[in-house]
Amino acid sequence: MVRHSRSLAAAALVASVVVGGVVVSAQKPGFGPGQRRAQAGLALRALDLTEAQREQVRQLTEQHREQTRTLLDRLQTAQEARRKAVEAIPFSEPQIRTAAQALAEVEAELAVQQARLQADVYALLTPEQQTRLQTMRADRDARMKARMDRIQQRGQRRPRPQA
Repeated sequence: MVRHSRSLAAAALVASVVVGGVVVSAQKPGFGPGQRRAQAGLALRALDLTEAQREQVRQLTEQHREQTRTLLDRLQTAQEARRKAVEAIPFSEPQIRTAAQALAEVEAELAVQQARLQADVYALLTPEQQTRLQTMRADRDARMKARMDRIQQRGQRRPRPQA
């Protein structure tokens, strides 16, 4: 249950980082304090967007922002409802299933919203920028896999505590 809650929290964080990352990345170059989130999402800063592209990304992000905020609010509400259903006494399987399904629906809507924004931004890129973005994503995926492999190896080396 804790792992599922963490993954849901991570989903909410990813949503805010993707939308925030697109906004920050679309702005003029120059990192400042607290702008590391620009590395997430589409990593547009590394694609050398033109001023016109940056403006179009800003407009797209603004169009999607309110919908995303609404979905994130719904996600938080659905997570809380699921938590309460799981912790309810007496145990009620139908209540848990209903809350879990409602949460899954919000997560699906959020994923679609994120993908729609990314697709809209991707369509603004030149073929060269699209290729560079695909390479950056492949590199990121390889780094994440390597990191997960290291974590898994460390977990296998640690002796399990005796009960």
